[in-house]
Amino acid sequence: MVSYSIKDLEHLSGIKAHTLRIWEQRYQILKPSRSETNIRSYGDSELKLVLNIALLQDKAGFKISEIAKMSEDEISNHILELSKGQLDFPEQIQALTVAMMDLDENRFQQLTRNIVGAHGFESYMLNIIYPFMRRLGTLWLSGSVGPAQEHFISHLIRQKVISAIDSQELSLKPSAKKFLLYLPEGELHEIGLLFANYVFRARKHSVVYLGQSLPYEELLLAYNIHQPDYIFSVFTSEPNAELIQSYVNKMVEDMPATQLLLTGYQVLQKEVNIPQEIHIIPDFQALIDLANGAELTKALV
Repeated sequence: MVSYSIKDLEHLSGIKAHTLRIWEQRYQILKPSRSETNIRSYGDSELKLVLNIALLQDKAGFKISEIAKMSEDEISNHILELSKGQLDFPEQIQALTVAMMDLDENRFQQLTRNIVGAHGFESYMLNIIYPFMRRLGTLWLSGSVGPAQEHFISHLIRQKVISAIDSQELSLKPSAKKFLLYLPEGELHEIGLLFANYVFRARKHSVVYLGQSLPYEELLLAYNIHQPDYIFSVFTSEPNAELIQSYVNKMVEDMPATQLLLTGYQVLQKEVNIPQEIHIIPDFQALIDLANGAELTKALV
């Protein structure tokens, strides 16, 4: 089980540590473990409870004395009711975090239906899922989230994007561009690439989707066969720091007749000398602007 300090709870929930200590003493709402030296630590159940309390106080106006009397099911039901329209995007992200930590697929599905119904699928991805994935990265680095939780939620999000793609009509507009989408060999983080697939298809462009971990030789083969207007990829963990410079240089040399579009940690955060022929996508709103017909130099800033 993951162990949290009271400062961890404060950081993740926004509730001051002093307030949490008062609640612990007055309502016995938190039940920390204690080390041999009497240092408090808290588990997953306490973190989930504190996140839920923050939502119920901010959005439903419950007092802590009222929440302290609620059962776990009652708290969960109140959160789901709030998610139908009373939660802003940050609170929706917090509710999704709780569902992930609980490995609660039913709650994830209900939250997703509520958000997509109220705001649409693209808004769900841009305003909920991508900020949530950034939070997930922070939780992963801090040790607050383990592989099981990360795999659980990533799989569910991936399913949602694939389902949205499957529901699209495969029709092209007269001015359609051809996009080739792929991930480099060894790269398995596919959610961003899938969402790009959805965005381009929603705007009636042609998409050749090659998916995860594509060997470079196969990318060249597809390029020569399809002659795409654009090649788009997400470099999250691959190519690694030792290989990425030679990789992007080779892309420019081998595929001169296409526009190369890249995003992901390896090109956004690392010090890589990106050739001027490659356009870096700073975020998915820029990609949407491009799909909508914006000029490349204006869309990608």
